[in-house]
Amino acid sequence: MMRILLVGNPNVGKSALFSRLTGTRIIASNYPGTTVGFTKGYLTLGEERAELIDVPGNYTLEPSSKAEEVAVEMLKDGDLVINVVDATNLERNLNLTLQLLERDTPVIVALNMWDDTRHRGINIDVAKLEELLGVSVVPTVGVSGQGIGELIKRLPEAKVPGNARAYSNSDERWARVGDIVSQVQSLSHRHHRWYENLEDASSHRVGGVVVALLVLFATFWFVRFVGEGIIGYVAEPLFEGLWTPLLARLSLALGPESLWHGILIGNLIGGEIDYFQSFGLLTTGLYIPLAAVLPYIVAFYLALGILEDVGYLPRLAVLMDTIMHRLGLHGYAIIPTILGFGCNVPAVMATRILESRKQRFIAATLISIGVPCAALQAMIIGLVGQHGVGYVAIVYGSLFISWVLIGLILNRAVKGFNPELLVEIPPYRLPPWRVIGEKLWLRVSGFIKEALPIVLGTVLVVNILYTLG
Repeated sequence: MMRILLVGNPNVGKSALFSRLTGTRIIASNYPGTTVGFTKGYLTLGEERAELIDVPGNYTLEPSSKAEEVAVEMLKDGDLVINVVDATNLERNLNLTLQLLERDTPVIVALNMWDDTRHRGINIDVAKLEELLGVSVVPTVGVSGQGIGELIKRLPEAKVPGNARAYSNSDERWARVGDIVSQVQSLSHRHHRWYENLEDASSHRVGGVVVALLVLFATFWFVRFVGEGIIGYVAEPLFEGLWTPLLARLSLALGPESLWHGILIGNLIGGEIDYFQSFGLLTTGLYIPLAAVLPYIVAFYLALGILEDVGYLPRLAVLMDTIMHRLGLHGYAIIPTILGFGCNVPAVMATRILESRKQRFIAATLISIGVPCAALQAMIIGLVGQHGVGYVAIVYGSLFISWVLIGLILNRAVKGFNPELLVEIPPYRLPPWRVIGEKLWLRVSGFIKEALPIVLGTVLVVNILYTLG
């Protein structure tokens, strides 16, 4: 089976292209490090089935990080390379392209984010670029699917260029990159747009802090009010109007003293079903994860998806770098930390994007101890929030103080080095709502698959123990 590798710099849309090419849904986000490890899928080329691998993003084939080491190793086993290039940042991306062309693996270039070039006044002569590189170049838009059919159609054209040259050093290669860009790219005059002014403000040392506080405050209230809205207008009406009458009939059929009544329905409180106190599989076991917790998780992951695809999270990483360094981390660790507010499992997995073992250990520990997942936050807001916002602030403040203190201690106690922050700042983009919807579904369905069996299993065990006395 042919093995095709998607290779490119971080944040050039490889994951979005992978989803389009294979039909496999994965989390594709507007920040570096979406691919931790690698993702594999399949596509059909004529009558053949090919394996497609989304390789971790890398800037060079001279590895300086774990992700780049993985990418270089995977290139040894690839039959064909799709080099994904950010059309809005051609000069930076072509350094990797020239390194790929020096190898013996056939290459085709996907000039991605082609729609953004028009908005930014960038004109690229694709035919001239093909001539200079010696390989096929196909403009694509991973988010909308533009150019994907053409890319698949032209995959057989991938080749090792006959005019490829080996460069003695990186300076010589960069000089060639500059020469290519000067021949194929031109810029049109245009006025600075409002969102570009916002980009500057959100990265400023003072203005960025103000923007960050506003974003975090807005996110908290968004999660709270959207979550409460889903509970009040969707979850509770469904349970009270549809599910409760069915359970009432089942309760009468089973009899309140029967074993199965205790397991499925639980105890009747005042002769009625109480979803918080009955503690049956079909009452508390379903209501807590689906009606009390899931609405807040939906709201959180919706907010997270918007922040991801707008391009704000890397800016937050830069702003948090100084604080995170005192905890033995750098600003990029804020991304796994924010993921932890949704679910700690993918957050801990995402710590693998951090360079050193010390950083990964500290980040995973802080996420596990000091970052409440969406389910726990739902409990905090639902139980403590009814007494006032001040009490919720006390809970979160206590968690934050614990998070900082543990980080300070671990930074001194754990041996290892703290590398400096190197993170790409993508431009602000309008969020692709279809992609956000797909990510929301993936994450929410993942939570249901993980959390629902645990809750039902716990309720079942407690009921059995209660029945046995």
